[in-house]
Amino acid sequence: MDYRDRYRLWMESPVIDKATKEELAAIAHDEKELEDRFYKDLEFGTGGLRGIIGAGSNRMNKYTVGRATQGLANYIKKQGPQAMNRGVVIAYDSRRMSKEFALEAALVLNANGIKTYLYDELQPTPVLSFSVRELGAMAGIVITASHNPPAYNGYKVYWEDGGQVPPSRSEEIIKEVYAVNRFEDIRIITREEAEARGLFHLIGEDVLSRYIERVKQLCINKELVKEVGKDLKVVYTPLHGAGNKPVRRVLGELGFKNVMVVPEQELPDPEFRTVKYPNPEEPEAFALAIQLAKKHDADIIIGTDPDSDRLGVVVKDGNGEYVVLTGNQLGALLVNYVLGSLQRAGRLPHNGAIIKTIVTSEMGREIARSYGMETVDTYTGFKFIAERIKEFEDTGDKVFLFGYEESYGYLAGDFVRDKDGVIASMLACEMAAYYKSRGMTLYDGLVELWEKFGYYHEAQKSVYLEGKEGMERIKAIMEDFRTNPPVDVGGVGVTVVKDYKELKAYYVHEGKVSPIPMSQASNVLRYTLADGSWFALRPSGTEPKIKFYFSTVGKSLEDAREKMNRLVDGVMARVR
Repeated sequence: MDYRDRYRLWMESPVIDKATKEELAAIAHDEKELEDRFYKDLEFGTGGLRGIIGAGSNRMNKYTVGRATQGLANYIKKQGPQAMNRGVVIAYDSRRMSKEFALEAALVLNANGIKTYLYDELQPTPVLSFSVRELGAMAGIVITASHNPPAYNGYKVYWEDGGQVPPSRSEEIIKEVYAVNRFEDIRIITREEAEARGLFHLIGEDVLSRYIERVKQLCINKELVKEVGKDLKVVYTPLHGAGNKPVRRVLGELGFKNVMVVPEQELPDPEFRTVKYPNPEEPEAFALAIQLAKKHDADIIIGTDPDSDRLGVVVKDGNGEYVVLTGNQLGALLVNYVLGSLQRAGRLPHNGAIIKTIVTSEMGREIARSYGMETVDTYTGFKFIAERIKEFEDTGDKVFLFGYEESYGYLAGDFVRDKDGVIASMLACEMAAYYKSRGMTLYDGLVELWEKFGYYHEAQKSVYLEGKEGMERIKAIMEDFRTNPPVDVGGVGVTVVKDYKELKAYYVHEGKVSPIPMSQASNVLRYTLADGSWFALRPSGTEPKIKFYFSTVGKSLEDAREKMNRLVDGVMARVR
């Protein structure tokens, strides 16, 4: 079926509503737009759905949401009546159509006899993760496109442990989704009927308060916060998202009394008018926050993305200028603070572990080692960190202390199974209070770590390659690096090659090959150099690009940056 056939199917279907048909009729003669909207079905991948909002099979709309939900419903029904009765928790962020898509998902599930618990207002993704566990639900759905541009929305599925659906289970759900071929196969009832059948429930303050209390319990130095917190000047931007109320509530109830919210970015705005991208990874997102911080001489700036699962932090450097910390830098600071505070409190377990992704800086590992703690590696994506937490829980071999990834995702505690911007905000402010009590800034704390463990420096490059030719080029790049691994880069020899597709580590000088202890393969290559530098490459799972990750360690920041320039130039010269 080509895009014109799909278009006609939508226009002729009695199921498609009048407003949708009018939107499609307006583009009837725009062949390019028609092709883009209908050349394929919006893909339901391992993370769910994500796409541009609008009418069409390749867009986010109530019909593509309905199809995904019907597939999920069919999968849950196969788990039996108990699973249906345990139900599904649903949350949503501030994006356009988020509330409508959330209600649509609930009513499709209800039509299939599955109980739902829908939040009565926007909530962060980590609150959804907590609620699935707290309510004993079978699954969870959150409607969000995270930090994507305003035109996008998304649909993520969680399972009973509160983590995103793992690959093995998501493959089965995907099969059910793609088996829903007709609009008529999507069942739906009215809210009134769902309520009458005892299937539709609104949730709000009660469950949220339980989450807030659990977050507050993660505060390690409550007395310090009471003493210093009132004097710590915090600027916070929720970037028009779901973090506004819970972040401020946690900080306020713990004793951070001087929290200033960026007024232009406080309230929900689906258009995110004050930023180009609502993403704390982008320094430009903090422009208004930095203006406010300068006005009040703030100690720390914190910012969460629209669904409040990511946290960005801005601090004053040695020259008094506000600088955005990288995800790796903040992660290293938090690892050191959490482990150090637990040790000082006599609460550091002998079998504690941190979890990080394979493309995250090794600085965290060195810090953890200095406390006698283990570091466990996972693939990119917090669902893999959640899997390891569950593994620790099931076996009792290790105690989870902290998990993070370079893309601004952090987690402490085990009651949430996804990255949590609310928890991270609280810990970042607590950490800032700790350093303030020592007469130091967070940047001073980072320099202290650099001086002890080496000056780590990280960078990323993405090469976008669109279309079929682009995909073939990405495959060719991966194959070239895999079959002809570099012997040296910038004059520095390669010592270890890790091929996560083959799950083998090749030790160049020893001539040794060892298995990589991962439960599944992934198309990632990682090369370690003789001076401790490394780089990795992997195709993106969601975009037409290949990502390169780089890390160096030097005797000074200048030394690390010089090494970085040579490393990046050496690797990327091979790609051009």
